Amino acid sequence: MVLVLLLAGGFLALGYAMGASKIAQGGLLAVLFVAVVLIQVTLPEGHGLRAATGGSLKSWLIFAGVAAIVGVYSLLLKWLKSRVPVAEPQPDDGPFSSSELERYARHIVLREIGGAGQQRLKSARVLVIGAGGLGSPALLYLAAAGVGAIGIVDDDEVSLSNLQRQVLHSEDRIDMPKVFSAEKGLNAINPHVKILPFNRRLTGDNAQEIFEGFDLVLDGSDNFATRYLVNETCVVLGLPLISAAISQWEGQVSLFHPGGGAPCYACVFPDIPAEGLAPSCAEAGVMGALPGVVGSMMAVEAIKFITGAGQVLKGEMLIYDALYGESRKLSVGRRADCKVCGRFDAAGEATV
Repeated sequence: MVLVLLLAGGFLALGYAMGASKIAQGGLLAVLFVAVVLIQVTLPEGHGLRAATGGSLKSWLIFAGVAAIVGVYSLLLKWLKSRVPVAEPQPDDGPFSSSELERYARHIVLREIGGAGQQRLKSARVLVIGAGGLGSPALLYLAAAGVGAIGIVDDDEVSLSNLQRQVLHSEDRIDMPKVFSAEKGLNAINPHVKILPFNRRLTGDNAQEIFEGFDLVLDGSDNFATRYLVNETCVVLGLPLISAAISQWEGQVSLFHPGGGAPCYACVFPDIPAEGLAPSCAEAGVMGALPGVVGSMMAVEAIKFITGAGQVLKGEMLIYDALYGESRKLSVGRRADCKVCGRFDAAGEATV
């Protein structure tokens, strides 16, 4: 049995070093367990290989039973955590302390922001979907800017392969849920900001409950299913959405808000791309600093939207090509036949 446990430990160490997912590591352990059971069942008693792998099927069945109980308990605990009622964010709307005045001084002296704009940031409630490549820099700058309440939705854990680009996390937080790693990092940057971590997968059952109470949503998710869900929820609730995406050397960002006269995400991307046409970062790769650039752009657009400074990317999409150092804008508009926002007029009222 010691030999098998050493092999299992070796598999886990190798998977950890390679940044493999917990599902992949669990699959290897399952294969190892099946192999051991087959050895115990098929080989005769006294066989050297059977003796080296425990010598008895009964001991492995007991071990499997204990592991199953622990696994069921962990899943039950995770399910119970996901059912915890969502706490509505309550930013501090009071006057600035002397520490805050010094912290935000460079904002306050900006003509386009000033004291009034900084107060709007302090009163703002922003929800960020994803605490990964795009979410990391966006969260860092939103917290540093003094956004009063920041919600974070992510069900993933920090892994070694994340650290090439997800600058909010660190090696000592590997295997920690990303939302709690983000909370720890953001509190260290600005203790005046309220962080609300939602350690759960965003689904059609919980999206509206989570989104309610926020003023603005930033989507830095890495899959189309989540992007379409976020967009639909924002349209239903009338929330403005800043959405961005990256791949290899290129990124894009835009503000979607049918209630404000801008298109929704589905107006611009009505259908999910066919498999293979839009590979994920894990499949196609991504230059590490690119999400830092695009995620920071998301934070810039959020700060402008909240304070009223400048012109936000409403009806426009900014595309950044890091490989050749080029940026360009595309005009985007609403589609009358959009299957998501087509039933709403320009003021966000339902037409049917």
